[in-house]
Amino acid sequence: MTSRIPRDSRLRLVRPRPLAAAPRAMNQRRSRRPAPRPPEGTPAPAELARMARSGLAAAARVARWADAALGPGGDSATADGKATLSDATAERAARDLGLTPAQVRGDWDTARLAGLVEVHGDSARPGWRLRAWDRDDSAVLRGWVALFDAWSLAHPEPGDREAAAVAEVVSAMPQALSFLQLSAGPVPVEQLLDLLEQRVTELRTARCEIPYGPQPEPVAEPEPTDAPLAPLLDWALRALASVGALTYGDGQATLTPLGSWAVWVKLEQICVAAQSPAGNIEQAAEDMLRGCAQLRPNAARAEYRAWLAARPVGSAVTELLGAARGEDALLRGLAFEALRVVGAPAEPDVRGVLAEPTLRPYALLWLAVHDGADPEDAHEVLTREEATWLWVDTAAAVADHGEAPLLVRHLESAVQPTVPMLLDEVRAVGHPRTVQVLVALAAAHPDPALAKAVRRAAFQVHTGGG
Repeated sequence: MTSRIPRDSRLRLVRPRPLAAAPRAMNQRRSRRPAPRPPEGTPAPAELARMARSGLAAAARVARWADAALGPGGDSATADGKATLSDATAERAARDLGLTPAQVRGDWDTARLAGLVEVHGDSARPGWRLRAWDRDDSAVLRGWVALFDAWSLAHPEPGDREAAAVAEVVSAMPQALSFLQLSAGPVPVEQLLDLLEQRVTELRTARCEIPYGPQPEPVAEPEPTDAPLAPLLDWALRALASVGALTYGDGQATLTPLGSWAVWVKLEQICVAAQSPAGNIEQAAEDMLRGCAQLRPNAARAEYRAWLAARPVGSAVTELLGAARGEDALLRGLAFEALRVVGAPAEPDVRGVLAEPTLRPYALLWLAVHDGADPEDAHEVLTREEATWLWVDTAAAVADHGEAPLLVRHLESAVQPTVPMLLDEVRAVGHPRTVQVLVALAAAHPDPALAKAVRRAAFQVHTGGG
């Protein structure tokens, strides 16, 4: 009996699919929830975007200056490898723009928080929102919401307060903002202070745990939140006013149209997640991603946004990367899709996993898209070995969660021009799921000769043969 192994089985060359191609192909369920409408009296999106552009005009001006003056081959933007503008750069910008160095620094920080400029090491580059600033209202509004989310960083916190007390006030302010939004008008600061004190008390009570069994006498520790909260509320309201979310004066606070709209958006995101079948807002990252696996891309992104809105960005990114390190390749791809929703705040953590072989291809693609590459061309940043590893990992996701025809079609996304070359490189790349992927592909492929070649490759990997 002669071998029927194909001598040169050509793969149909197509542009490699984006990372989430396999999960998207498996998504079958449509989101039936109608698009929510903002409260009556909310300005139209175009008018909201006009307001946001007006409020961020100075930040956009500094960002454009940085784009022109600090591009490749230009001067360093920072002196400490962080986001702090160097003295020389601040003074140069002040001269060029007719501002004071202090004004430049303030506008720079605003531009950075809004995603108009991004700092990497000692260099700066324009964010994608700056490129779309004049033509894309949604990009402008997302930039303003990013600034709104970072309100606690936009205004220096009181230096004489415990960090724990500041953190409690930051955690409690969403409830105060919701009350302002529902009030739809001026609210006395005394009323907001009462609400803040109640919420802080609830947070402190929720942290209390009653241990079981006899315990040693507790050591008395000072409670930082016993200090009056009025100064911290004053700081929070001034910070929110500095980003344009509210007006504050004469003993009362009022949400601006942009602030009211942003609070409504956050509440709506939480409601979407709370009404989802899996209740994703309360789930850990891994369970949330599993709950989103069957949703179409737009619905999944809405779930990611709601889940992220309900927790601090730092811990959410850490949790998503933890889920990506698991054995389920589908969750790995979905975790990085969720990290795309996080955007710039996730970049340091994503760069931090480049040394991990399991996450490196995903991180490289994420960074390429984040840096402005077309998602269809982002694969060009991968080496041949990294692309092959990613092909096996995506095939593992398809094998675990998809259908046989999809696994067969996955062959089209391989970078190798022939099946023998693909099998040689798949064997060499050392992915832990190689054997299972090849066995599943052999079982699914309708061509007996190709299936036999794939089975032989799986056996060689399993036995360690060449």
